[in-house]
Amino acid sequence: MLHKAVQVRLYPSQEQQILLAQTFGSARWWWNYALNKSIEVYKETGKGIGRAALNALLPEIKKAEETKWLGYCYSQILQATTLNLTTAYKNFFEKRAGFPKFKSKHGKQSIQYPQNVKIVDGDVKLPGNIGIVKAKIHRPIEGKIKTVTVSKTPAGKYFASILTSVEGENPCFSSGKIYGIDLGLKHFAIVTDGEKVSKYDNPKHLALHEKNLKRKQKKLARKQKGSNSRYKYRKVVAKVYERVSNSRQDFLHKLSYKLVSDSQAVIVENLHVLGMVTNHKLAKAISDVGWGTFINLLAYKLERKGGKLVEIDRWFPSSKLCSNCFHQVSERQEHVREWTCSHCNTHHDRDGNAAINIRAEGIRMLQAEGSAVSAVGGEVRPKLGRKSKLRHSPVITEANTVPGTPGQCG
Repeated sequence: MLHKAVQVRLYPSQEQQILLAQTFGSARWWWNYALNKSIEVYKETGKGIGRAALNALLPEIKKAEETKWLGYCYSQILQATTLNLTTAYKNFFEKRAGFPKFKSKHGKQSIQYPQNVKIVDGDVKLPGNIGIVKAKIHRPIEGKIKTVTVSKTPAGKYFASILTSVEGENPCFSSGKIYGIDLGLKHFAIVTDGEKVSKYDNPKHLALHEKNLKRKQKKLARKQKGSNSRYKYRKVVAKVYERVSNSRQDFLHKLSYKLVSDSQAVIVENLHVLGMVTNHKLAKAISDVGWGTFINLLAYKLERKGGKLVEIDRWFPSSKLCSNCFHQVSERQEHVREWTCSHCNTHHDRDGNAAINIRAEGIRMLQAEGSAVSAVGGEVRPKLGRKSKLRHSPVITEANTVPGTPGQCG
């Protein structure tokens, strides 16, 4: 069973926009109420409150005079909100995410339909009182619809993310290149397939719009708080941020697709982005570049086609190791972009050398875990390296040992 998600643009009527706003508000209020209740119960008892206990509060709340409006909301949306909250709590206690936050009416709004959503004549039919919403479905919706998340961006656009389940087995991928990637700020990615090194410049999406953004933010700051003029101009600022986000997503999707389309594995460093953004001089540049999003895109695209994403230990000395003789040099300053190995006199480009070392270490890790991979295009270090750390679960597919021969699916 495979899962796929497709995001489509929605064009609700004026009446449907009002109904969606009320539904967003109801789901947001219930999230905040349930989160506050969970915090109070934990303070009193030292224990959390479960999903069933939270849902049991809903009937009484809907009967209360001051909150009877909650009864107009489609009930499964509120239950899905409870599920999402308890999942957020579980992720927090298992140290996979931060503590759940209270939701604001400003910013992105979203609701989730766990079932009963249908595609009718190219439009999306939502259960409850909203009905058929005009949509632009740009690709076929394959399989059975599982959940649908409807959202509204700060710029005022509506989207539906449709998750479907498709019958079938995970794909078997037989051959392809193995890429090693060194991520950076001057160059977004330095990529090697073992035969050549390619550099992809950092587009600096935010910097391109920074002047325009500052000008519009100054104008927004002069608007009176709570005024209709300020409310309208917030959308103008939000549209600038949306353009930045769209250009970043476009770049990341295109590059990740290019790398995944002809590869059997992609190897990157396991970067600690949250720790890196504490450097106030680089925080904006690191946040803008989108390393985490890029790695997630690589992960799901590789998994979809039967490839593997491998993340090597962030402490692996990729930039201090000679890729020719494996001699490790002492600490190097960041501004030194080229160096010559004192042991074998090989001249290195710092980033290109790091990408080669990352690739070699990733191949060693794959071979150590028993995966059959082709190491064509570069030597593999037999001894040096760290213990394998795969950020994503390894795919069961094995690639062939000799390019052009049939692979095996485990």
